[in-house]
Amino acid sequence: MEKQKKTLTFGKILIYSVGIFGIQLLVGYINTYQSQFYTSVLAADLTKCAVIILAAKIISSFADPIIGNIIDSAHFKSGKMKPFIAMSILPFAIITTLMFVAFDFKSDAAKYAYITVTTVLWNIAMSFADIPSQGMLAVLSSSSEEKNSCAGIANMLKSLALVAPNMFVPVICTLTGSAVITKKEYLISALVMGAIAIVFTGIMIKGSTEVVKSEPNRMSLKVMAKELFSNKPLMIIFLINMLGFGRNMSISIGVQAAAVLLDEVTIPGLGITLAGENLPIILGVGAAIPSTLSVVLTPLISKKLGVKRTFMIFGVYGTIVAMGYYLLFAFGPVWFHSLLGIIIGQFVINFMFGPHGFAPLIMLSDAVDYREMTTGKRTEGIQYSVLSLSIKLANAFSVAVGIFLVGISGYVGTMSFAEVTPHMQNVVMAAYWFVPGLCTGLSMIPMLFYKLDRKDVRAKMNEFIAKRDSKVDAK
Repeated sequence: MEKQKKTLTFGKILIYSVGIFGIQLLVGYINTYQSQFYTSVLAADLTKCAVIILAAKIISSFADPIIGNIIDSAHFKSGKMKPFIAMSILPFAIITTLMFVAFDFKSDAAKYAYITVTTVLWNIAMSFADIPSQGMLAVLSSSSEEKNSCAGIANMLKSLALVAPNMFVPVICTLTGSAVITKKEYLISALVMGAIAIVFTGIMIKGSTEVVKSEPNRMSLKVMAKELFSNKPLMIIFLINMLGFGRNMSISIGVQAAAVLLDEVTIPGLGITLAGENLPIILGVGAAIPSTLSVVLTPLISKKLGVKRTFMIFGVYGTIVAMGYYLLFAFGPVWFHSLLGIIIGQFVINFMFGPHGFAPLIMLSDAVDYREMTTGKRTEGIQYSVLSLSIKLANAFSVAVGIFLVGISGYVGTMSFAEVTPHMQNVVMAAYWFVPGLCTGLSMIPMLFYKLDRKDVRAKMNEFIAKRDSKVDAK
């Protein structure tokens, strides 16, 4: 068999991954700071916000299959995914900024209505940017090895983008001289991160080339539903995300968790004191280093063992370590409540996150090829919209459950560390460590039924891809 021509150089992989970073930076900002902005600036009730965010995300998720269908049925000379990324990024950045504008509401009804409407609009805008940007991976190369490498680097930058706001916002506060995050710091952060997202996404659009072509393919809602339930690999990916909804809960409550778990910290040599809402930078650094290492290692391990075994190994590790460390925090020596104890816990636990973003991307890219092999049709838009739908629904439950647990613990946005009780810490830490560990364990169940990385199936897919590409080259 003739060796496939290399289409994804390291430079092109990096260009694509930079665009992913830009889009996910805005996602990370909303996931981390949305609820805290509502409670500390708009004086909204935390539990009510949890219900509104959950409802808004579920409502907006129904747009995802429609967006996927629009992408699959469109036909642009510049590509299948790139035009939609170009059209979506500016509205996405604008709506993200509007989420952090502190209007003076005359009534609670108007305030909560605004929160609901903007959250629905933001999630729809996010899908218009996220679905084609994630889906582009399937059309950048025909080589599963090249896409594996690309997914590894893209997932690394995505993971960094999701935690970057924890470090970005405190820096803005330092530059403005504010000890706490006021409405000014929230808005400046939104504007700067929005500008970064636009520039980085522009680099992706300009520098990426879609090499796998397909004809426009429109589906009815009935056929779209059938696509989900008849496409076993797609259903497995959907269930992995849904059962593992709480794996990233620590991101959505990072601000509240830091305020509840840590007293003010002075950085030696710099004379900078961090307290309250600015403490997430401490947890963020503790999480970013091991998360980055695991993200880097995951593609290498997956190349040797396959995506399924890699996912299961990290899953078993994460379940045991996250749930075990919570039990030590809740019932063990007081040392586990110290700054050092929490940072070490962060470091140990966050090694489990590598495959969470990597595996679904690789699995879905393979699922697109497998579906084309078995049906003769490529439906990247539909399949990546299902991925986006599952991520959005999982994120909805993650944010809502996390915020709800923080709310019932008794925490409020203006609370000082002196007012924090041991019961409050235990409840918040359950959302921060125990639930992610539990959901990591649950997400392994559907992975047991994944078969696309079996040698016989992989050989058939490689043979099909080679024949398909040779026909395209002949034309």
